[in-house]
Amino acid sequence: MRKFDTRIQDLKYRVLKETARRAWDGTLLDGILDIPDIIIPGKKPTMRCCIYKEKAIVNERIKLAMGGDKSNPNVIEVIEIACDECPVGGYEVTRICRGCLAHRCVDACKFGAIYLDENQHAVIDKSKCKQCGACSRVCPYGAIMDFKRPCQQACKVGAISINEDFEAKIDNDKCISCGACVYQCPFGAISEKSYILDVINHIKDSDGGKNYKTYACVAPAIASQFVYAKTGQVISGIKELGFDEVVEVALGADMVTMHETEELLEKGVLTSSCCPAFVDFINKNFPDMLPYVSSTLSPMAMIGKHIKEMDPTAKVVFIGPCTAKKMEMKKENVAPYVDTVITFEELQALLDSRDIDITQLEETPINDGSYYGRIFARVGGLTDAVKEGIKEKGIEDFEAKPVVCDGIEECKVALLKLRKNILDGNFIEGMACQGGCVSGNGCLTHMAKSRMDVEKFGKEAEKQTISDALSETK
Repeated sequence: MRKFDTRIQDLKYRVLKETARRAWDGTLLDGILDIPDIIIPGKKPTMRCCIYKEKAIVNERIKLAMGGDKSNPNVIEVIEIACDECPVGGYEVTRICRGCLAHRCVDACKFGAIYLDENQHAVIDKSKCKQCGACSRVCPYGAIMDFKRPCQQACKVGAISINEDFEAKIDNDKCISCGACVYQCPFGAISEKSYILDVINHIKDSDGGKNYKTYACVAPAIASQFVYAKTGQVISGIKELGFDEVVEVALGADMVTMHETEELLEKGVLTSSCCPAFVDFINKNFPDMLPYVSSTLSPMAMIGKHIKEMDPTAKVVFIGPCTAKKMEMKKENVAPYVDTVITFEELQALLDSRDIDITQLEETPINDGSYYGRIFARVGGLTDAVKEGIKEKGIEDFEAKPVVCDGIEECKVALLKLRKNILDGNFIEGMACQGGCVSGNGCLTHMAKSRMDVEKFGKEAEKQTISDALSETK
């Protein structure tokens, strides 16, 4: 029964599971030192140069499972001891080099970083190279190429560099916490902080609902995850963990749709506010475009606000595919409504830490959101929902011209066009992850058919219109 795409996800999961198991039992502090021996029981290394390094890396993962470095405001952290196996990367002279007479590369380098070997082939001295790319641009054969590390290649905002020890370094001023580097790092040297201990404490301290109720708010992307079981069985598993209520974030998406529809009609031009990584990207790279950003809370915050208004003592836990949500929950306008955030990966670890086999459970129905709220999980879903919102409001003299941005690079292009007043559209749907939330970096799996799973989940909704879903919240 395969649960994850990669062995790195499995390693992270096993650390989370063992940490959670001890937290449930109240023996975490007494048993932390035993966890590396459970994760790596043998005496021979399986992934690294030696068993001691493997266990040292596990120890760093345990720290992340317990909340990570409190002095670092970012939820994404580098496990430095794990980041030493990738080539340095940067500009390299390939075998295409002909050792030509011109040697333009040597002349173009202002730092003396290129010299010629005995065959007159160019060689780059990494200690002098400044990664300016001048040599690559003048080579007539295109023989000098820029090889980036997987983490740098994955990061579309240029937040990752290499420090003096050749380890990855994250610039928090540029990072949007999307987690792309986490999923793409082939050695698992970049990971996100976990708040599963907060979830366990919320459930334990509630004392079975006697002190307060705990609400699990599940993102609609859940329909594309836990492929070995049915969605209703996952909901039952969440209840088995001790949550008092399980609520669809799709209902919050329905609320967002109507608010953003009204705002679009009022302003005429708008960008979405559902994806926290996209909003953070605008904040850090296009601050002049902030007036166009919808003031509407995200579906996570909207459903949390709705729950807190009904039950002020409630503890709200968001469960979804997104690492950026862990940053969003810290925002001043969101913190009052969401107590903590975990990913689908962490949910799997929690379930297994309590030996809950969801395949053996009866299905628990969940029918809070509409079809349109559920399809927020895939790229283009918000756009479809806003069009429906305009239709349900009976507006006939306004044409929505959406620009759907699939990934942060497309978001950048659309924002540049908006800045120059050449955007052919009046509503930007920004998704930092390609494919939308179904490809979030907190997912168990990133399958091609995830979009179809979400579409099917949407069609199974009892409420097929947004108005029907919202009618029960009044």
